[in-house]
Amino acid sequence: MMTGMTGEETRTTMSRPIRSSAQDADLRTPATRAWLTRLVIVGIVLTALNLRPAITSLGALLEEVRDGLGMSGSFAGLLTSVPPLCFAVFGVMAPRLARRFGPAAVVCAGMVAIASGLAIRPFAGNTAGFLAASALALMGIAVSNVLMPVIVKRWFPDRVGSMTGLYSMALALGTAAAAAVTVPMTRVLGGSWQSGLAVWAGLAAVAVLPWIPLVRARGTALSAGAASASVPRTASASVARQEGSASAARQESVTLRITRSRTAWALAVFFGLQATAAYITMGWMAQIFRDAGVPAGTAGLLLAVTMVMGVPLAFVIPRLATRLPQQGPIVVALGVCGLIGYAGLYLAPAGGAWAWALLLGVSNCAFPLALTMVGMRARTGAGVAQLSAFAQSTGYLISIPGPLLVGVLYQHSGGWGLPIALMAGLMLPQIVMGVLAGRDRTVEDEAAR
Repeated sequence: MMTGMTGEETRTTMSRPIRSSAQDADLRTPATRAWLTRLVIVGIVLTALNLRPAITSLGALLEEVRDGLGMSGSFAGLLTSVPPLCFAVFGVMAPRLARRFGPAAVVCAGMVAIASGLAIRPFAGNTAGFLAASALALMGIAVSNVLMPVIVKRWFPDRVGSMTGLYSMALALGTAAAAAVTVPMTRVLGGSWQSGLAVWAGLAAVAVLPWIPLVRARGTALSAGAASASVPRTASASVARQEGSASAARQESVTLRITRSRTAWALAVFFGLQATAAYITMGWMAQIFRDAGVPAGTAGLLLAVTMVMGVPLAFVIPRLATRLPQQGPIVVALGVCGLIGYAGLYLAPAGGAWAWALLLGVSNCAFPLALTMVGMRARTGAGVAQLSAFAQSTGYLISIPGPLLVGVLYQHSGGWGLPIALMAGLMLPQIVMGVLAGRDRTVEDEAAR
């Protein structure tokens, strides 16, 4: 079945004879399909590694960047809200671009945008240029964020959990590595913050390479199942497969009224609340520990531990989620870890610092769970694309005020009581929305009703 094609591509293919050129024959061979599948896996891993260094590398050198560009403190504070804003705005474009050019081509262009933005922004020379180049890189991240679940669903429909886990693990590794390595690497490169930021463009450039042959080989339209069904062995098999492909084409070409789905809304709010918690943690947790008397170096290490927790758990949780008919129990378990971690930060931030860092690291693994549920709550590739765009764009919009509100409460109250109460309070609706999003149903059925 040609579920990997867009609606327009499938209708065109159904209206013309199956091509028999040597190139197409080569694409149908098992060896070629296996090679393309391995290339997709490499592309997914390299892409995931590049989806956060643009953000965390800047955080590591923010003070140097502010001094170098003469950036005001208020403007630097607003930079913490720019990534989710770009993810929300540009992520909406991803499904339309994927229908027009194919997911692999769009992800390839996204990696080019990341590499270009990261190479340009350190040498922009002023705040406006720095922000524009950052937006270019974030645009590439946004469309890739949305399309990764689509590519996983199309190429690995029977391994959504394990492949989402691999992707999430690589994303967490890239996030932690950029935070931990950027400052030491800057020192090695002579102490220039421009070089320390620009070096990450090289990793993005490498991520472009595996997508180029996939685009040239029409990798956006092929999956193992689709390719194996493209050459019928008998006339009856040909008719059956053409009927199946026509049905798939009709499903893929339908634009869902995604806003009619309660599951889509629940998943979007769940995504937004977990993103809020993650950005608050990345932006403020180290400061909470420092204000409690923890040395600055130890506070940074505690934050790194929280982020590194996502590496192993991001692989385990999606695999577990796909084995359960409903993902509510996992949502509750992660939420309870978060509530205990916040309670510890309030009652004994320094005394149990390592325990709270570990618990909040576990709680932040709601992100790979949300990505897994995107792949499970839609039946078709087009449905996953629409759900991914809606959930991520709406979710990132929801997450924008969180870090800013924590800063305002901290500044006006003079302590961390109110901000921590806000964090814990947001965890409760996150649990509720996650349980609703984890129910065994699809957005196609809900949108049809």
